[in-house]
Amino acid sequence: MKKIILPTDFSENATNAVNYAQELFATTACTFYLLNTYTPMIYNYNYQLNSGGYMGDVLDAVKENSKQKLEELKQQLQIKYNNPKHQFELISSFSLLTDELDEVITKYNIDLVIMGTKGASGVQEILFGSNTIHVIKKVKCPVLAIPDGFFFEKPKDILFTTDYKIDYSNKHLNILKTISKEHQSTIHTLHVSSGRDLNKEEIKNKKTLDNLLSGLNNTFYTVKDQEIPLAINEFQKSTYIHLLMMIRNKHTFLENLFLKKVINQIGLHLTIPFLVIPSYT
Repeated sequence: MKKIILPTDFSENATNAVNYAQELFATTACTFYLLNTYTPMIYNYNYQLNSGGYMGDVLDAVKENSKQKLEELKQQLQIKYNNPKHQFELISSFSLLTDELDEVITKYNIDLVIMGTKGASGVQEILFGSNTIHVIKKVKCPVLAIPDGFFFEKPKDILFTTDYKIDYSNKHLNILKTISKEHQSTIHTLHVSSGRDLNKEEIKNKKTLDNLLSGLNNTFYTVKDQEIPLAINEFQKSTYIHLLMMIRNKHTFLENLFLKKVINQIGLHLTIPFLVIPSYT
């Protein structure tokens, strides 16, 4: 059974991501953890000193509102999808999102976080997009970011970009394999090289990846001397991609490229679902 966290602030954007998750794993047994975190803006030192019992009343009200909305969301999902393979747990927490995610991921051995994000068309959207990027960078769990306004489409074509500098294992590919098997997806593995031939380690890693993806519909491509965002955009001109995947690799020379440039650019200008897998190393 897959264990998946669905963070929500009850916005249309967040609800869209929750709905996407129900469709993506429609035939997979899942426990979905509906998570709402809240930190009221007025919660600060001065109010604690000067407001007497007022602050506690405010927090109680916010907490009850959070729990009520989570219960309403759960009931809506049960009525709309009526899926016996899916069960729901509710988590309402006075905490920062990334802190709570870290705790819940460890406590319940979570497989995946699915959350909404927005593009960079305005200040509010940039902040929300940056919040998603912060989650991607910090949590030790795969994160699937769903762009604002992207309604579910079967992920028939998945683009997996890699540099072959990872000693691949099943833990890196479990979610990709689950999605691919459920939707009979074609995986397009795209290697963006620096213009040189693969070294012995990269050749070994590529062979390992090929073996791990055996039995799936997988095709390898190589593009030389291109920035990763450009290579992705060029690929999409010939093949409509429904989902983009990367492994967040902290220990290669591409660290800055992946964490600071590529993920930030894609995350803030996201047009398709974006799956980021931590390297776990």
